[in-house]
Amino acid sequence: MKIAEPDNPVRYSWLADQGFRLSPGPFVSESYAARKFVEGLPRTDSLSEVTERMFHPGRVTRRWTTSPEHGVPFLSSADIFQADLSTLALITRKSYEENDRLPLEPGWTLVTRSGMTAGRVTYARLDMAGYACSEDVLRIVPDRDKIPAGYLYTFLASPLGTAMIKGTVYGTSVKHIEPAHLIDVPIPRLNDEIERRIDSLFQRAMQRRAKFQSDITRATREVFESAGLTELIDIRWHDFPRDLNFSTSNLDSTTLRALNLSPRAQAIIDALKSVPHRTLGAVCSEGRLGRGKRFTRIDGGPEGGVRLVGQRQAFWIRPEGRWIMPKQTELPAIQAKDEEILVASQGTLGDSEVFCRSVFITGRWQQDYVFSEHFLRILSGDREISGAFLFAFLRSEVMFRVLRSMSAGGKQQDIHEGLRNRIPIPECSRADRERIADTVRRAHRQRDEADALEDEAQALLAEEMLEKGQG
Repeated sequence: MKIAEPDNPVRYSWLADQGFRLSPGPFVSESYAARKFVEGLPRTDSLSEVTERMFHPGRVTRRWTTSPEHGVPFLSSADIFQADLSTLALITRKSYEENDRLPLEPGWTLVTRSGMTAGRVTYARLDMAGYACSEDVLRIVPDRDKIPAGYLYTFLASPLGTAMIKGTVYGTSVKHIEPAHLIDVPIPRLNDEIERRIDSLFQRAMQRRAKFQSDITRATREVFESAGLTELIDIRWHDFPRDLNFSTSNLDSTTLRALNLSPRAQAIIDALKSVPHRTLGAVCSEGRLGRGKRFTRIDGGPEGGVRLVGQRQAFWIRPEGRWIMPKQTELPAIQAKDEEILVASQGTLGDSEVFCRSVFITGRWQQDYVFSEHFLRILSGDREISGAFLFAFLRSEVMFRVLRSMSAGGKQQDIHEGLRNRIPIPECSRADRERIADTVRRAHRQRDEADALEDEAQALLAEEMLEKGQG
């Protein structure tokens, strides 16, 4: 049950705005309270006054392709929150060119405008420049002569901003937001120096996120270049002949499932075996290679709780997992160790799903989050093969396909325990392994720095608004 906040009580003016109705709903609404707080600041502009336009591209024809030469990366309303943009689906250039409202520009604020998650806020990053984006995402284009782009995003992504945006959502089974609903959202104006400082923090965070993306992509490429397997770098799975009408030999009791015997996957495995390698089972024999621990979840809050991250959220820029009470479970069992790799190990086989995608845990993510049991946890026990090097390999498209071929189960797939132990890991040279591992570690430091810069921007905004509100 919601109650009014003691430090922001219902005021007489609120009652007047609502026609002196006495039902409590409007007055305990986070959106209404946020709007009234912001309107009470010394200076505000409406969102329409500080933007060039707010729009979505309308319904678009989506013709898909698997050819990078003939396609453009396409961001869905879920993809805009992904940390790694290297696995996006492609729409054809013809579809892209039919609607000049599809491309994104860095610095725009993006708001999901349809479905149960309507009202979530993020921004177009540097590496999203020119990417196509779904009609289910609202673009807010700042007028840079009137307001810094980073300041506008920081406010709209703040608790006050998101509360007001979500307050405009309408609909029953399918929620929606339209640009016209946001034009009168009040934007607090601080002094120019503070707004520029917040924008500077935002711009620096954008640069670090772009560096994160380029570094992990380069690290994966260098694994295959160093191993002499350049033919596996830009593999096009769907260009291979389909796995139909094939036979196999040398069967054993491990599996009889046709998917596990896929000729396409076996060709990749044979290529990996053709160079010096170690098996994943051997690399992890003194570490960890198994599913996470099942545990009871007791909901909690930020005070005394820990944030639990599931398979989907682990691939977001900033996970928004639920808070649980750590006293109700064995906390070390659900934490991740430094340089542990988590592979989403339960799901179905759609190409856009995270099943068999990998995430690397280090730095703030290792300190701040705990993880559900639905991950395959991979921790190297081999001093020669670091977790950072192993991640650069496991995040590749070829390993995504190989892991998918090792699926076991019914509706919800898992990764076959026996087959995953046999995965060949290219050894490369010691110098190459260390260089690649350093690139991965540097990339994740850039990610942590981006998080810290965005947090600093939010803290500075909150401090200044509180000061203005009290003044």
